[in-house]
Amino acid sequence: MAEAHVQVAKVAVSSPPSLGAFKLQPPPTSLSFITNRRSLGSQAILSSSLRYGVSRPLRRADKLLCSEGVRVYASVDENVENKDTGFQRKKLAVFVSGGGSNFRALHEACLQNRIFGDCVLVVSDKPDCKACDYAEGNNIPVAQYPYNKALNSGLSPVELVRTLRQFEVDIVILAGYLKLVPAEVIQSFPRAILNIHPALLPAFGGKGFYGRKVHEAVIKSGARYSGPTVHFVDEKYDHGSIVAQRVVPVLAYDTPEDLAARVLKEEHTIYPEVVAAVCEDRIFWREDGVPLIRRSWDEAEYF
Repeated sequence: MAEAHVQVAKVAVSSPPSLGAFKLQPPPTSLSFITNRRSLGSQAILSSSLRYGVSRPLRRADKLLCSEGVRVYASVDENVENKDTGFQRKKLAVFVSGGGSNFRALHEACLQNRIFGDCVLVVSDKPDCKACDYAEGNNIPVAQYPYNKALNSGLSPVELVRTLRQFEVDIVILAGYLKLVPAEVIQSFPRAILNIHPALLPAFGGKGFYGRKVHEAVIKSGARYSGPTVHFVDEKYDHGSIVAQRVVPVLAYDTPEDLAARVLKEEHTIYPEVVAAVCEDRIFWREDGVPLIRRSWDEAEYF
């Protein structure tokens, strides 16, 4: 049986536009709405905090899902079978700043049911980045954080938490997001925010260690090994409890680009595995506060 992926979003506008089959009414919320920037031009994004791709006209069956002020995106993947795992699918918000290769890997894993969850919202400090383009192309709403005073757009920390709650987000995932997550979000999602770092924490982490800078530092140090680290997020950069790591060799004549490619390949494997474990409640905490992953509910083995 084919699986239908549906994302629902409520939005408010001062003067609701008419978009073909859609007629929007403003529910009680402070979020601002704009349509697909490709249809309104590049300046549209500058005045909004939240944007949505314009979907195809709704079929009659789709309209039964609609109510006033609600946008529905419906798509069917004929190649994906429904699986009754006994778990309720989790709703994921993915924070991005750049190309979004980890976001794409996670989204594909969700569509293939390797992750029992759905990407319902993307949050970015750079709403014109490639990751946001990918989100828009897949009808995933994009919210801008933090607020950009020069552009007069974006959400405050309180509005960001409200937006995450509005989308009923269960788990927040950082995928190349370069800003510090605000304390309001950390406190609202305890043990439910994940990040991936391209080095073996606690080494080569913290403020300023991102992207190429990390791999340059690893090579310069003479370290013989590197690799990605997945950890829970607290109020400091790259500081929360480590969930999983993968090791790759640092070769004698590696460039930062060589090492980055080797680490990124492992990132695309380990991150979906950890997110899948969180979605299936396979994370257990030792008495000393260290999180462990149970490989599956059929295996009493932890790593």
